[in-house]
Amino acid sequence: MRIDGQPVTAYTRAQLAEALGLVPQRPYLFSGTIASNLRFGNPEATDDELWQALRVAQGEGFVRDKELQLDEPVSQGGTSVSGGQRQRLSIARALVAKPRVYLFDDSFSALDVATDARLRAALPSATAGATTIIVAQRVSTITDADQILVLEDGEIVGRGTHDELLQSNEIYQEIVRSQLSDAEVQ
Repeated sequence: MRIDGQPVTAYTRAQLAEALGLVPQRPYLFSGTIASNLRFGNPEATDDELWQALRVAQGEGFVRDKELQLDEPVSQGGTSVSGGQRQRLSIARALVAKPRVYLFDDSFSALDVATDARLRAALPSATAGATTIIVAQRVSTITDADQILVLEDGEIVGRGTHDELLQSNEIYQEIVRSQLSDAEVQ
């Protein structure tokens, strides 16, 4: 694997951590404020940058509804916000850091389908110039991907775009049929 043309082995751990923005399926927030959590990967980020990341992550509305907004306290682990809010804050935190590689590890799963769709529509402009990797079980999350890898038992059993896989990969076809209506498949 390479980042910016260099093998990952050429990077120190600190350099790799800076280059990679990971949003796990079960995000973790730190004790502090919404702002301090969002600035975790970029302490110099302005409030405007935080609000922009929140807009993309579909979190601006619930943060604006908080009494202290960006200064609203967050409990250790993020138990003071809902799962979907925790997910959106974690996504915004990665966006604020502006890494060269984003890894969204099934991180849209706690979002309702409409919020997921709005976030995915806003994401490309916010991640332009970076590599974006999305691990997902929900087909609707990855239908617009440049390349989809289909895994079965830890092995790659298909590779291509959504349309290519619909034509050529039985496992992908089964997954799609189980999740999408006939109208959505077209």
